[in-house]
Amino acid sequence: MYRSRLKVARTRVRRWQVVAVAGVATVAVGIGIGVASAGQAAPTVNCPQVKINVAVPAQQRADVERNLQLLNTQITEANNRLRSTVGQGGPNFIQNAILGPLRDKRVATIDRIEIAIGRNAARPNLNAAKVATCTLNASGGASQQQPTAMPAATGTATATAKPTTPATKAPTPAPATTAPTSAPAATATAVPAGTPVAVNGQLSVCGTKLCNKNGTAIQLRGMSSHGLQFFPNCVNAASLDAIRNDWNADFIRLSMYVQEGGLETDPTGFTNKVNGLVDTATKLGLYVIVDFHILTPGDPNFNLGLAKTFFANVTAKHAGNDNVIYEIANEPNGVSWTAIKSYADQVIPVIRKNSPNSVVLVGTRGFSSLGLTDGATEQEIIDDPVTFKNVMYTFHFYAASHGADRRAAVARAAKSLPLFVSEFGTQTFTGDGGNDFTSTTAWLDLLKSLKIGYGMWSLSDGRETNSAFKQGTCSGTTFKGTGVLTESGRYIRSRILTGVGSPN
Repeated sequence: MYRSRLKVARTRVRRWQVVAVAGVATVAVGIGIGVASAGQAAPTVNCPQVKINVAVPAQQRADVERNLQLLNTQITEANNRLRSTVGQGGPNFIQNAILGPLRDKRVATIDRIEIAIGRNAARPNLNAAKVATCTLNASGGASQQQPTAMPAATGTATATAKPTTPATKAPTPAPATTAPTSAPAATATAVPAGTPVAVNGQLSVCGTKLCNKNGTAIQLRGMSSHGLQFFPNCVNAASLDAIRNDWNADFIRLSMYVQEGGLETDPTGFTNKVNGLVDTATKLGLYVIVDFHILTPGDPNFNLGLAKTFFANVTAKHAGNDNVIYEIANEPNGVSWTAIKSYADQVIPVIRKNSPNSVVLVGTRGFSSLGLTDGATEQEIIDDPVTFKNVMYTFHFYAASHGADRRAAVARAAKSLPLFVSEFGTQTFTGDGGNDFTSTTAWLDLLKSLKIGYGMWSLSDGRETNSAFKQGTCSGTTFKGTGVLTESGRYIRSRILTGVGSPN
């Protein structure tokens, strides 16, 4: 998702312009924003400050401070991108590639601050919807920075060194944990009769379709988690049992964010968490998509070493499974298809060493839009495909933002490429706002006709409308039935269970 937590704007917008109003230069931002022309001064971003007016519990001060610093890092990264792309891109480049993602990352970061405080105190409302949106300083100049000071903590806090978060850093090396050099002896876990895995077995790619053990084209329908570090209690035995036995879902996608407090902060701990959840889902007869959730940086090669170690460990643990699908790069962005393919060519052999027949999902350019967000098309993939067997390409959409034009592109691409929609939402690209169930139904009807699998974002209980569970659900033990579901949750449950989506 953005997403840090949400999605990136992909709608067409007009070029930003500097206009004179009463002799003062201003930025016309309303409809949309494009890219500065070569020779123009690069603009900078202007972001509202997040104000924390509640006491931060001692146990959470380091986490909150780290996220406040991250807001400054995001500003620096956006300004660097604005400078490095002057004269590049189309008329909607700045909105789609810089301001939209920046807003989404800020929403996620602010939400994490609220969640952190709420672990040991009442969760505050920091008004993310208002303060997450940044504008442009058309003539450049220094961006306002986010203060990192916090109100006095409750209780006695242990002194904690202030972590530093550089705007850019060298590609992440593989962590010290040694990757298995060969697949250990593994025995497939018995799965309940009649479940998706029991019925379909080992999946493969046949032509442009996903096929079961008998070579029959099938469509998988399921859910994506949110970041496992953001909502650590939402994916468990009870919630997975609910989507399998109460919803009739086929799979769970485990979104393992790499940055933003995710895998890179504790490779061993998060890898163990993923492995445990794969085991839990397997016992229920669910397929599992293990999602290496890269977003910022958008070049998957930045995390190449960590990806190799992660997938070596996970594939070794589940070498005997026939229900695990590996998604190697969630939403590549700001990077060419050539670079994405180079990454895939290095990571897939690591997976194949332990799991030679598994299906692998490869992210596509422009936030897994088949390059559409960057003004490209699926033709670049057709002309230079990943050559390993059992590979599919991902496409993501958000129904209130992406409509008939993108559906037409998917229908066209599906004639030549095996596609999988590993993530979609019923709302706007922000992951919030009103749900557009008419557009969602049109999308899911198309995917059904093309036998393209899909997973909805997200199995979480946040405040955004993308959350399938009502707030507070994940702190309890009840996940079945419609009483714990949001409007979007009720829609997707109904769609999977009955074939007709209903938010009621």
